[in-house]
Amino acid sequence: MRETWRWFGEFDPITLAEVRQTGAVGIVSALHAIPYGHVWPRDAIAARKAEIEAAGLTWDVVESLPVHEDIKRGTGDIGALFATYRQSLANLAAEGITTVCYNFMPILDWTRTDLAAPMPGGGTGLAFDATKMAAFEVHMLGRDAARDDYASEALQAGDQWYQNSTAEDQAGLLHTIMAGLPGAVDTYDIAGLRAVLETYQGLTHTDLRANLKRFLEEVIPTATELGINMCIHPDDPPRDILGLPRIVSTRDDIDWILNAVDAPANGLTLCTGSLGSHPDNDVPAIARAFGGRSHFVHLRNVAKQPDGSFYESAHLAGDVDMVAVIRALLDAGAPLPFRADHGHALLDDIGRDVQPGYTLIGRLRGLAELRGIIAALR
Repeated sequence: MRETWRWFGEFDPITLAEVRQTGAVGIVSALHAIPYGHVWPRDAIAARKAEIEAAGLTWDVVESLPVHEDIKRGTGDIGALFATYRQSLANLAAEGITTVCYNFMPILDWTRTDLAAPMPGGGTGLAFDATKMAAFEVHMLGRDAARDDYASEALQAGDQWYQNSTAEDQAGLLHTIMAGLPGAVDTYDIAGLRAVLETYQGLTHTDLRANLKRFLEEVIPTATELGINMCIHPDDPPRDILGLPRIVSTRDDIDWILNAVDAPANGLTLCTGSLGSHPDNDVPAIARAFGGRSHFVHLRNVAKQPDGSFYESAHLAGDVDMVAVIRALLDAGAPLPFRADHGHALLDDIGRDVQPGYTLIGRLRGLAELRGIIAALR
């Protein structure tokens, strides 16, 4: 397994020189400034690659080459969008970058209700509180149908949270949820979020699956010709949210996707944190089943609660048996790139303006722990 580190380029206050000191050898990055649906120019890819290599590192994985919302909805001039996506893949392959992570989550890449939740051992981390999310959906967004999506205890506690909340509390919750927008560059107020959700009105799980299958049919043959491995990221959290369907949440979902276009280039980003947030997912078993079709790995841990809440624990302290997962991946035999996914804000991380979850010291701790497991198993 090959140690990598996610770096946000010009949007990342953590420098490549600092990354190199962590011991990671590969970089996971993207051209975050390019709008969705536009071609990634080869010269921009080459410039990012040269910047990384000048620091003594390699650009191992693209995370992410975004899928335009029209493709997910199946609306608009998606033929042109597919052509654009294929051209970006060709430009990446021409620069020798052949692993591409992407997701198929409508609107939001990930959803949390707390970006600095206190952690048991000190420091802070990311958390999803079903109480706050229920309050947001039912009361702030006015989506009464959300009452069917939450446990009764979360709904009751959410009602109470909303009644006791201030305007500042509500604004902070909206800001936190909007942090999951791709790149977190564009954000919505409540009216704007309602409007963009309306564009998905009526889209079912079956519809979204059909749109994903078409994307795979349009893209995977090109990826195969170019020698690129595509790896879809699971839903985060792995459940329907805001009335939007999620279709990359369970073992059955993964099996369907990999068989929709049965080609080695159609693979998985095995994210132990996203999959581990679902109460029915046996993550080591998923790693054993799909290790051969996993082209990229995110290793992090979560601690779940019965009402659907969870927080991102230390890498070896949560519900996911990380040793069993890594053993399964090592048994798969492929030289997989992996990264310590997310990390607590610890020590000098606290107060540093980084992307949520992408701390320096917290991820370094996680990487060191994972490195120890790998060394011991080998």
